[in-house]
Amino acid sequence: MNVILIAVIVLGAVGLVAALVLFVASKKFAVWEDPRIKQVSEVLPQANCGGCGYPGCSGFASACVKAAESGSLSDLNCAPGGQAVMEQIAGILGLQASAAAPKVAVVRCQGTCDVRPHGVEFDGAHSCKVQNMTGMGETQCQYGCLGEGDCASVCLFGAITVNPATRIAEVDESKCTGCGACAKTCPRGIIELIPQGPKNRKVVVLCNNKDKGALATKECKVSCIGCGKCVKVCEKFEAITLGTNLAHIDPDKCKMCRKCEEACPRGAIKAFNFPPRKPKEEAPKVAEASKAPVATDAPKAPVAEAPKAPVATEAPKAAPAPVKESTVETPKQD
Repeated sequence: MNVILIAVIVLGAVGLVAALVLFVASKKFAVWEDPRIKQVSEVLPQANCGGCGYPGCSGFASACVKAAESGSLSDLNCAPGGQAVMEQIAGILGLQASAAAPKVAVVRCQGTCDVRPHGVEFDGAHSCKVQNMTGMGETQCQYGCLGEGDCASVCLFGAITVNPATRIAEVDESKCTGCGACAKTCPRGIIELIPQGPKNRKVVVLCNNKDKGALATKECKVSCIGCGKCVKVCEKFEAITLGTNLAHIDPDKCKMCRKCEEACPRGAIKAFNFPPRKPKEEAPKVAEASKAPVATDAPKAPVAEAPKAPVATEAPKAAPAPVKESTVETPKQD
């Protein structure tokens, strides 16, 4: 028999046996996957940002299908896709999507170079995490923005950048999806996700400094010193709390009255996307009633004084007569 033919037959037999083994193994150890997971994954934006709290869009799709067994998607939200994507997912799973308030990232720091002087220059890796591990950074404030752009590097939507003039991260609300990737990567916890609010209006404490007032004043000119004036003007709604020398506004309780912004002596509270304030009109001065002229007393008639009797002057005393000195003659001696 030809050697080549024998080799072909042997290799074919080995391949056939291997195929049978793999077929049996695939059936024996097969893991069934709900086909709805693939359908949900196709709807998702595939950003893999992790804003939903799951490892990528595939993990979120699996969580949605699993949550469908309980009949509710209220605890799940795709930040980049928004409400429109959640409605499509609910339609695939035969559920009703619950409305979720959209959120936006806010950088709680306004310590620019003018109000927070840079005392040193960091000569090392341009990373916020590295600077934070070494200590204070380039300023005296250990709670402020480091300005190295770790948040910008993880944003997949280009919604956050670092202003080279101010060295502060800035968020473009029109691009921000509220995924929270920047908030998770910030080593100082300066970035916070808050509801967008009606007409994108919001009132935020733009400070993260937890030092006492005297020290916070030295570190930054616009730092929160924990004076509590904002808390007092908001006693009616109780939207502002004070803890660890730092004020915090609860967006669910805030009525957007902006009284706290006016009361803050440091300018640490800022209101966004509000129309300009109307100039305060001075209260009209009440016209003073014209006072009736007070009748002056009539001039008193001069009282004629009786002529005073001449006072008798004493007669001049006579000058004393001069006293003659008596001379005593002494007898001459011979």
